[in-house]
Amino acid sequence: MKHIIELLVQLLSSWGLPSNVATNLSITILFIGLTLLIYIIDFIIKRIIRAIFTKIANKSKTDFDDIMLANRVPSSIAQIIPFILTYKLIPSLFYDFEKLQAFSEKTILVVGIALTIWGFRNVLNSLKIYFKTLNFLKDKPVDSYIQVFMIFAWVIGVFSAIAILTGIAFINFITGLGAASAVVILIFKDTILGFVASIQVSINDMVHIGDWITFEKYGADGDVIEINLATVKVQNFDKTITTIPTYALISDYFKNWRGMVNSEGRRIKRALNIKLNTVKYLTKDEVDRLKKVQLITSYLDKRENDINSFNKNHNIDKELPLNGRNLTNLGVFRKYAQTYLEQHSAINKDMMIMVRQLAPTTQGIPLEVYAFSTDKRWENYEYIMSDIFDHLIAAVSYFDLEVYELPTGSNFNIK
Repeated sequence: MKHIIELLVQLLSSWGLPSNVATNLSITILFIGLTLLIYIIDFIIKRIIRAIFTKIANKSKTDFDDIMLANRVPSSIAQIIPFILTYKLIPSLFYDFEKLQAFSEKTILVVGIALTIWGFRNVLNSLKIYFKTLNFLKDKPVDSYIQVFMIFAWVIGVFSAIAILTGIAFINFITGLGAASAVVILIFKDTILGFVASIQVSINDMVHIGDWITFEKYGADGDVIEINLATVKVQNFDKTITTIPTYALISDYFKNWRGMVNSEGRRIKRALNIKLNTVKYLTKDEVDRLKKVQLITSYLDKRENDINSFNKNHNIDKELPLNGRNLTNLGVFRKYAQTYLEQHSAINKDMMIMVRQLAPTTQGIPLEVYAFSTDKRWENYEYIMSDIFDHLIAAVSYFDLEVYELPTGSNFNIK
């Protein structure tokens, strides 16, 4: 390059230009010429590499090469040769200007670092899109891992650029940052916490994309649509979006409904509160009347025979109902509810079905229904549960029972 500049200076000087003007003009002409040459080379190489990638993508069965084309990865690869030419040729134009030569070298290297980071970003974006198309990675926090690599790339790139501009060796520059590590940790606190949380969430299989979670602290109740390094996005059932810090998934309580979704049914767990003063022993006439309820006819026949046999064998005095064994209206109603659930078409017969009596409270005796609906869809599940309790509430009165409710104005009839 030096000989070319000298020849050009001699030519311009022969035209009558002063030596310094000829030198500066020669450098300017060569700089413009080299810039145009490098631009043309860059354009040609990009076209060639892009054509090669396109040809490979058309023959390939995988979508990865198409994704790389869409994210301009071939263009990033094509910049390697033009960058090397720029670094080798441009600074040599300023061989007589040491400071300008050193500045141009550093500037080109910094630009090269920026181009490298940008190319690395394009590759990571391609990997992110491709990984999300793989079935075994669809529910994994791919965004978090990609962001971690991108952060490391930016940190290394920025540190390298500063080391180049200051003239300090990269290793020495990194070593000198040890004293500022506390500040760095403080600045990247959320990022570090998010990174650790993302790893734990993935390893412990706590949350997948698509999971239904309930996080009362943040008002989230819906499907996870995105997991990245800093946040988890939840689309609530009212279509609003709630953003939760990733580290909150390992530091706070939340409910993941995945187990229910993957099971064979959705749990129904609700109680009817029965008035205590409506519970009583059943008389013979009342038992005969309840035998007309077809679901419990055979049960009442069997139980009545067993009870009469026991009382007779033990010489029980039945003038007082308290003596011996007896049927109660609450017990018979509990059996009716159990049988009703066992024959209900929307209840999963392969999972637990139970009607149980809980401890009495000031609001009566809770009679709890515990079963699983076959349809797990929210709207249908609510319909099934409402249908069951509509029936049971209406059936209560046939057993001379009452559902507890707080007194209202109609309960106070003042005459």
